[in-house]
Amino acid sequence: MSAIPKQINPGAGATARFAEHVASRKYDELSENVIHAFKRALQDHLTCAIAGSAMPVSRALLEYFEENDATRMVTVIGTGQRLSAQNAAFVNGANTHGLDFDDGHTNGSAHPSGAVFPAVLAAAEQYAGTPEQIIFAVVLGYDVMCRIAAAGHPSTARHGWHNTAIAGVFGAAAGVARVLNLNSEQTRNALGLAGSFSGGIREYLDEGAEIKRIHPGKAARDGLLCAELAKRGITGPSKVLEGRYGYGNVHARGEMKWDRLMQGLGQRYEIEGTYFKPYPCCRHYHSVIDGILTLRQQHGFNAADVKRIQIGIYAVGVNGHDHKHFDNLLDAQMSAPVAAALAVVDGDIAAHRFLPESLNRAEVRRLIDVSDTALDDECERIYPGRRSGAVRIDLNGGRSFEKRVLDPKGEGENPMTDVDLQRKFMVNCQNLIGKAKCERLVRMIWDFDRAENSSEMFSWDNRIHIEPPTDTRKRPG
Repeated sequence: MSAIPKQINPGAGATARFAEHVASRKYDELSENVIHAFKRALQDHLTCAIAGSAMPVSRALLEYFEENDATRMVTVIGTGQRLSAQNAAFVNGANTHGLDFDDGHTNGSAHPSGAVFPAVLAAAEQYAGTPEQIIFAVVLGYDVMCRIAAAGHPSTARHGWHNTAIAGVFGAAAGVARVLNLNSEQTRNALGLAGSFSGGIREYLDEGAEIKRIHPGKAARDGLLCAELAKRGITGPSKVLEGRYGYGNVHARGEMKWDRLMQGLGQRYEIEGTYFKPYPCCRHYHSVIDGILTLRQQHGFNAADVKRIQIGIYAVGVNGHDHKHFDNLLDAQMSAPVAAALAVVDGDIAAHRFLPESLNRAEVRRLIDVSDTALDDECERIYPGRRSGAVRIDLNGGRSFEKRVLDPKGEGENPMTDVDLQRKFMVNCQNLIGKAKCERLVRMIWDFDRAENSSEMFSWDNRIHIEPPTDTRKRPG
């Protein structure tokens, strides 16, 4: 009787390889392109963290921690406040995602900035980390987070998990492990611990719950904690990614793409493939916005001319983003019909357009009602490799215009330039922290790899107090 061959685990050794990758790589191995990609990511991170700090959810979080945390050790970006490293990472991560304006990774459908940067910067400020340490820690944190997210997506999202939260904690743990100079065994434990902190469900989509803003902060805080615990000898499972009850089997339901996880490990870094958002709303329909703006410019129609808007995207984009209600800010930012209506009416998408006084304009509400979102077979076929979208606009006189966009502004063959990112920073932050501070930060960012320290990033004494809009939750009448 012949023996039954033992089944081979395609992910065998994945956790150990990641730990070794994080612990053993050298800064000198980074190319100029990777370092430049870091600077772009830092520019966008500060934009989103500063702008998001004025939002009501962010204010509520900071108020709570100021009342309950007397540590005053690490900076809350964009404010003059300090908290413990873990709590500062939590608030900074939530601030970064406060306007849904932060960077992303298409293959992993995740937002790395709010999970990785706050954890790394908190650890670096606490332990006087150098700019070189910060750069490499962020690059490695992005690499771990984005690879894990991409390997599990779209299965993870289909089963209700928010990739930013569940993969972000691994990236944060990896980045802080590097700041703390953990060895490969300690780093492996940090990743193993992160697996038990890996959580965050997408139920917020059904009612616009504000918990979504907090997910990156939770990942940043927990990842930092996991690295600190690993440094002190607390162990985590050594096969947290590939084990019987590991990430691949639990979160991805056995549909983990192990080849994608390890593809080019050490030869290329995922931070070079992140995108940046020109519009403060869900990335899944940015291609549709680009298409509408192009058609509007080419054909000169206005909102009153439009009879119907047909939106075509891939399944993950349709699910949870085809609604037409906007009972709160997140509802509006997660709605493709809302974004399409705003693009037609205003010819652009800005954060304040998602507030009630904007959305309750008669023409906006009418266009939301006549906008329909459906699965587009071609978009589905090429996703997640390309985050495309299609739109058809029917006019009252009988004419129709169609546009298909393969890559939304900010990624692929349609990137945001350095100038675009700097403009985004100035437009969104100047009224909060002042022009002089913005200009100093811009100089720091683009010279970061040559700087002696990162003190400019942790000094916010010149903050200008601006009251945010107060009512972002209830829709009038």
